[in-house]
Amino acid sequence: MNLVIDIGNNSTKFFFFQGKDLILKGRREGCSLNFIDEYAKQFEIEGVIVSSVVELSNEDKSQIESICNSVIWFSSGTKMPISINYRTPETLGSDRLAAVIGAQSEAPGHDILVIDAGSAITIDFINAEGCFLGGNISPGVKMRLTALHNYTDKLPLIKKEGDAPSLGYNTETAIRSGVIQGICHEIDGYINEMRGKYPNLLVFLTGGDEKTLINNIKNRIFADKLLVAKGLNRILTEHGI
Repeated sequence: MNLVIDIGNNSTKFFFFQGKDLILKGRREGCSLNFIDEYAKQFEIEGVIVSSVVELSNEDKSQIESICNSVIWFSSGTKMPISINYRTPETLGSDRLAAVIGAQSEAPGHDILVIDAGSAITIDFINAEGCFLGGNISPGVKMRLTALHNYTDKLPLIKKEGDAPSLGYNTETAIRSGVIQGICHEIDGYINEMRGKYPNLLVFLTGGDEKTLINNIKNRIFADKLLVAKGLNRILTEHGI
């Protein structure tokens, strides 16, 4: 059994795989590893891979290493099934790499654009030859809503959930629609530009805000919330663990 741990800015997600099959998944708020002892008693864990965008304490690392002798701390230096053409690979987020690896596993031999809609929006490209060529980062939904409130005197802080018409009919919907529609136009713009260069481009959407955005994106895309987990599991499996 493989254990995949994906630690983001706001939550920790974990996945148990038997081969390529997902057996169980869960989520905890913040950088919480309190699930480890509970599930370590239920499953025979043969390998663990950890992707984290935050710095883990020595205590956290020791807790993970206590359940398995084979632990991969995923980074740009980890052996991967893709090549990287990025000027500063050491600064490349492990979640971005894992997502493109997961997408390539789903559609090998294709040019792929991966959109990860989390705390930030990342848009990354991997070509048909399996080379990661780079991508862009912009603020996510919550970050944009918070910024509008924090950097103005009168705009309220609103939730992303709610009506988001093409044109807002009050201040709340104007803010929500401006943020959500703006992101979707941004994404469609990237897709259209890349399809001009790569006509057979496939597009994958993943991340916590995937459901918030998918119905407002005009281009055809594949939604897969498990891209990062699939990518990490592939790396762990191909290490022979």
